[in-house]
Amino acid sequence: MTDKTMSLNVNGASRSVSCDPDTALLWVLRNDLQLKGARYGCGQGQCGACTVLVDGKPLQSCNVPVSEIAGRAITTIEGLGSDEALHPLQQAFIDEQAAQCGYCVTGIVMSAKALLDANPRPSRGDITAALRDHLCRCGTHARIIRAVERAAAALAGTSSSAVAASNTR
Repeated sequence: MTDKTMSLNVNGASRSVSCDPDTALLWVLRNDLQLKGARYGCGQGQCGACTVLVDGKPLQSCNVPVSEIAGRAITTIEGLGSDEALHPLQQAFIDEQAAQCGYCVTGIVMSAKALLDANPRPSRGDITAALRDHLCRCGTHARIIRAVERAAAALAGTSSSAVAASNTR
């Protein structure tokens, strides 16, 4: 197929790319826009490493043609915070040491962001349900859940121990 120029809204900025419309969004983000946060894992939308937000909802970018996303709001991990001002989720993942190898974490953070935007006070059950499509082989699941609870508390202005206590009831 021939390349087509498409306009994408990525991290709040309009970006123009010229590519085959059937190219997976993941490859456009990584190769054309140099946004390396979303990662290639399985290539089948089953591991979550490539998760980005599209119109605020998690989407596995490895198997979605860029033509289906043109004109919609795309948020990648690079759009959450900066070195000077991390997003509370990013800070919580650091504080809880929730990333061991780090490969899956960007996708997990993006799904957690969508969860906290929709449900600022999620239960542990809500968190595990929101992250069920993510594979993490390092075994940091408990720390990941605590990190999401910590971020929810930070966003709500409460202590993470109070949130954790309320989630166990």
